[in-house]
Amino acid sequence: MLLEENKPLAPFTTLGVGGPARWFVDAAIEDEIVEATGWATQRGLPLFVLGGGSNLLVSDAGFNGLVLRVGIKGIFAPKNTHPKSEPDDPWLYSVAAGENWDSFVESTVQDNCAGLECLAGIPGTVGGTPVQNVGAYGQEVSSTIGSVRVFDLREGLFRQFTNAECEFGYRHSRFNSADRGRFIVTRVDYHLKPGGAPALRYADLQRAFPAGAQPGLAEVAATVRRIRQSKGMLLVEGDPDCRSAGSFFKNPIVTTQQADHIAHTAQKELPRFPAGLGTQFADRVKLPAAWLIEQAGFHKGYVRGQAGLSSRHTLALINRGNASAADIVALAGAIRDTVRQRFGVALEMEPVMLGF
Repeated sequence: MLLEENKPLAPFTTLGVGGPARWFVDAAIEDEIVEATGWATQRGLPLFVLGGGSNLLVSDAGFNGLVLRVGIKGIFAPKNTHPKSEPDDPWLYSVAAGENWDSFVESTVQDNCAGLECLAGIPGTVGGTPVQNVGAYGQEVSSTIGSVRVFDLREGLFRQFTNAECEFGYRHSRFNSADRGRFIVTRVDYHLKPGGAPALRYADLQRAFPAGAQPGLAEVAATVRRIRQSKGMLLVEGDPDCRSAGSFFKNPIVTTQQADHIAHTAQKELPRFPAGLGTQFADRVKLPAAWLIEQAGFHKGYVRGQAGLSSRHTLALINRGNASAADIVALAGAIRDTVRQRFGVALEMEPVMLGF
């Protein structure tokens, strides 16, 4: 493995802020993950696993440990593994963790395999998708993941988890909750439906097509990218709204009684959506964090020093050019405090915070 010292981390993040890593390794194969983690363990160093850096905020002081970037590449040809499979049975895509997510999604769309088309345009790498249970526009990766291969830092061996064993929920998995920091994702297996119809569950997508239209997967993926770009949620070179970590806050889940109280407080109609399936979501709804932020007085294009809000979407906090991590945190704190004071809702930050 190649071990580097005092490696700047800002260039590895979409926000473009933060200090250096004391030690840095870019692992191209699984053996380098084993070697790098063993090296850190022997020296008692903290370890952080870096993917695409699209959901990450690094402190100005950086990280006084080893940053391990998972750069393993490879997309194994889709195939139907069951000997008695039918032509329309799901295809298996086995994808290395370091692959670019959007490029992989595009390849599945070109193969006319349904299941990920609404997740087009999301930055980052494949390895991060099961950790956060990445979702957008009516789809989540948990609905297509068959299994996840990981390196178990505690046991020092590789393991494979089934979908059920990943314990997926809204932006949730065992990898970012009970077992946070224990596993390093090296490969994800997705089961996609050849010739399947695209998902048109999300209101923005439904409005993009006339009633009765039957768009193909490629058309839906392209539309998702256009919508994301209109909201500043697509990485485009030279676009200042792209210096963000995407959606900075999760959409909160509240009781219907709380939602009614918020609507009464705002004296406006409150958009609300089903919180999910199952008894745990009974009498609960999901609220758009962007709406709460706007009603709290933080408009699109809001500026606070070198930090601000995207001119196209209030959920995206941006680096206006020379922002520090402290600038981003201060703006996020002001938003959270104001929303809590006005509506009694505690917004949860979505990016991973490193070195704070």
